[in-house]
Parts: sequence; structure tokens; C-alpha cells
Amino acid sequence: MANAARQAPPAWNAVGRHDVFPKASHDEIARFNFLTNLNIHLASQVLPGVRKAYDKRVDEGASPSNRREVGELLKRESVYQFWSSLRRNTMEMRQQNSRAMVFRQLPELVDKAKKLNEDSTSLQLNAAVETPRYMSAVDIHCMPGGYHTEYCKDDIAAGANYDSGIFVTTAGMLGRYSDGGGQALVEWLKQQAENGFCPRRILDIGCTVGHNIVPLAQAFPDTEILAIDVSAPVLRYANARASSLGISNITFRQENAESINAEDGSFDLIITCMFLHETSSRALPRILGETHRLLADGGKVVHIEQPQFTPDMPPYEQFMRDWDTRNNNEPFWGTLHDLDLFEAIEHAGFARERISTLGLFAVVDEELFPSAAKAASDSEDFGRKPAWHAYIASK
Repeated sequence: MANAARQAPPAWNAVGRHDVFPKASHDEIARFNFLTNLNIHLASQVLPGVRKAYDKRVDEGASPSNRREVGELLKRESVYQFWSSLRRNTMEMRQQNSRAMVFRQLPELVDKAKKLNEDSTSLQLNAAVETPRYMSAVDIHCMPGGYHTEYCKDDIAAGANYDSGIFVTTAGMLGRYSDGGGQALVEWLKQQAENGFCPRRILDIGCTVGHNIVPLAQAFPDTEILAIDVSAPVLRYANARASSLGISNITFRQENAESINAEDGSFDLIITCMFLHETSSRALPRILGETHRLLADGGKVVHIEQPQFTPDMPPYEQFMRDWDTRNNNEPFWGTLHDLDLFEAIEHAGFARERISTLGLFAVVDEELFPSAAKAASDSEDFGRKPAWHAYIASK
């Protein structure tokens, strides 16, 4: 019982509110809480049974040498079918609950965002920016219409959906504002400052609603920040969200990361956070090339991603980490993690000896989320745990 209590996630009611955050009804809150607890249950109680079934197959003589062969074993196991089906359904139900909540009050949310964005020079949209096919071809993360679809004039639905629902998938492990990744970057930057690295201009590529860049803006208010994304609905929401949180040093701009309108060497720090796996084999080299072009001498690029699949990673873990490729509309997920990112970054122009990696764990307010922080450190959910690898390239 003690272990179960320790892993209980915080209630969805603890999520951080701001002026454009959707208002939830009693039933919507109950659904969010149910789904959050179901995700924890799947990770802590059902997933171990999948491993037990796999180990039993191995004990009986199976010897899979790669993740494809692991999949051939597990797809015949009822416990894996049960876990996988429910995990997919929690994502679909999360999206539908958020979507219904947002659409119920969309005119009101749009009006709030318009007022916050009115006469704002920090929101720069460009209708000429085309949505890349790697975004438009699938409903990424099972979000109907993806992050780019617009349902009305000045739409922010995709941003509101994402902002209100991510708490469910992460079970609160990213904190009140789902910004644990950004808070981890702040901690890292404070350590770098002790060695004299203090970026004056920062670029965030693939910012979505600004979860990970807002903590940097709050921690370094004198730093000039550009946050880009191709999706207008999430940028409108991001700018309104940042404004309502008192942020004034971020410019949100609609741009394709494969060709960014900025001068060579104009940023001291460039970051991506769980973005590279959302791209494609053709786009990735171009984006990495842009980071090299735009980075100033003495600057750093930080890519926060899931760990790569290496020969040292067991085939079982590779298969489980690849679940999102097959079941969560993440077509480039597995491909990226098969790549040698060190080699890809080197091809972009960075010297191999100036590329490194470090483990990064979400920084969460443990006073507010003690059980979630403890659960995050005790369990593994192969892709959902807020622990990443940061790939750092210096110029």
C-alpha cells in the first residue's frame, strides 16, 4: 500500500491556470483524473506483467536479437495487448476530453487570446509558411487535426487542447505548468553561468505553447528570446499564455525550422525540446544545419530528446520505447532513435569533440508534487518518464 500511495499522481486541479487556460466542468475534471491515474496504473501495475511474459518466453527458449523479433513475441501475449490497447485509449480519451472542453468554450477563449495579443509585437504570424507534410500527414499524438489545423478565425484550439491535456499523459511529473523540461534547462544554465556562459539571445525551435521557454524567460528577464513554430494556433495561444504570465521578452514567430529568417551567428543558445523526433529524414539535416549557421561563436545548441537506440540497449527496451512509432502517430520516433545523432550533428558543421550528452531530469516543485516526483524517479514507462538525454554542441 505504501508504494501505491507514493505513486499516486496529483489531481488535475493542481494544473497551473492563466488567462487563456480552459475552464473545466466537474465531469471533465473527473475524466482527466481518471485518465491520469489509469496511466500511472498501467505503468506501475500492468507494465511489469508485460516484462514477466517476455522473460517467460525467453526462459522457454526464445532469443530475439532485435526489437522487431521482440514484437513478434509480445504481440501474441494478452497482457501486452491489454497494456498497449489501454495506453492508446488513454491518449485518445485525453485528446477527446480536452477537445470537447475547448470547443465548448472556444469563442470565449479566442476572445481572451485576441485581447492579450492585440497590438502585440511579440506575435509574428506568416500565412505564407506552409505546414510540412511530416506534420500534416498524421494526427500527431492522436490529436484530431494535429497542431496546425484552424477551425475559426484567430483560432487557438490546438494550443488550448495541448496545454490542458499534457498533464494527463505525464501524470503531473512535469509540474504545475508542465514546464519541468524548461525548469531543468534553467538549472543547467545557472551551472553554465558559473563558467561564464550567459546567453544574450536564445532561439527555441518548435516551441508549441511555450512550456519550456517561459521558465527561461522568467529566470533571465534581460535575455532576448525568439520562439518559433509552424503552427499559428499554438503560437497565438503561446503568446497570450506568456503575456498572461507576465512575460515580455519572448517573440513568438511562425517559421519553418528548415529555413529560419535570422542572421548568421545571431544566437548564443539554441534549444529544441522533444522536437527532432517530430520531423523527418529530409528535414532533420536542414534543421541541424540551421542551428550551426545561426549559432554564434562560443554558443551552444541543446537538443533534448529520448535516448537513442544503441547496441547496448536491450532489444526489449528498444521495442517498448518504439511503441509511439506504431501506436501514437509518431512516424519518425523510431527512425530518429536509430540514427547516430552525434554523426548527424557533426555533418551539420560541429566538431565531433565539441558534441556531448548528459542526462536531464524534469525539475518539479516537490512541495506541490512530492508523490509524482518520487514516482518519476522510481519507475520507467519507456518514453513517458520525464527523463531525457540532452545533446549539446558547442561552436
